[in-house]
Amino acid sequence: MLDPSLCHRPISQWLEIKSAIATWLMTPILVVLPLLFLIFLPWIVPRFRWKRLWSGFGTLLLVTYFSAQFPLTTAVANKGLVAFIPPDRGQTADAIVILGRGEAFRNSRVKVAANLWESQRAPLIFASGSGDGTEIVNKLERIGIPSEALNEEHCSQTTKENALFTASVLQPQGINRIILVTDPPHMLRSLLTFRNVGFEVIPHKSPVPHLTQSRKAMMMIYEYMGLVKYGLNGELAPQNMAQQQQPQIVGQRLEVKG
Repeated sequence: MLDPSLCHRPISQWLEIKSAIATWLMTPILVVLPLLFLIFLPWIVPRFRWKRLWSGFGTLLLVTYFSAQFPLTTAVANKGLVAFIPPDRGQTADAIVILGRGEAFRNSRVKVAANLWESQRAPLIFASGSGDGTEIVNKLERIGIPSEALNEEHCSQTTKENALFTASVLQPQGINRIILVTDPPHMLRSLLTFRNVGFEVIPHKSPVPHLTQSRKAMMMIYEYMGLVKYGLNGELAPQNMAQQQQPQIVGQRLEVKG
């Protein structure tokens, strides 16, 4: 199993920043009031320099914020994320890997993974994600998937850690070709990240549950931010696993229970 200390780390700074941005952007009054202040303050304060510039900048941000909430904007952003994902042509693999995305996404992913396993696409289902790995495995067991066909890790906090921790457990067992299950917006970054650590990846998209429009918009923002961050860090191009910073492993099988 993975070093247990990996499951008891503080939340990463990147996740804290994303959470703060999400809280701010999904609370309209916290966005609109400061922008209105930015737009009108230069005209209230005497001798304020660059009035038109500041007001114009605030107006642009306000229009951008509301435009991002439109369903058409979200649809176009999603189209850009899925345009380069290759189709699943039905090949068999060594394992099915499910990425956690929170409680709202679990049931659909469990159903998709169970259908893939029952279709004999792969003999093993592996769940990855802090707060999700164990829950997904438990749900799969409850619908009749045998425990010997299930494994998980519940320590990873990011997509990069999903890939690294999954590789650290599965690749020593000779598992290299995987069917990767996640939602369409998350798939491109996940596909490139898992390739980066040496997996041959067959992408298989799971449906997005019903979400508010603001939550959908935040998903798009997250993914584009993630692609830029991972790209700048060189984490999207294929590399040798030996070059990656690998987590410490104890044994080869993770604890599924407890």
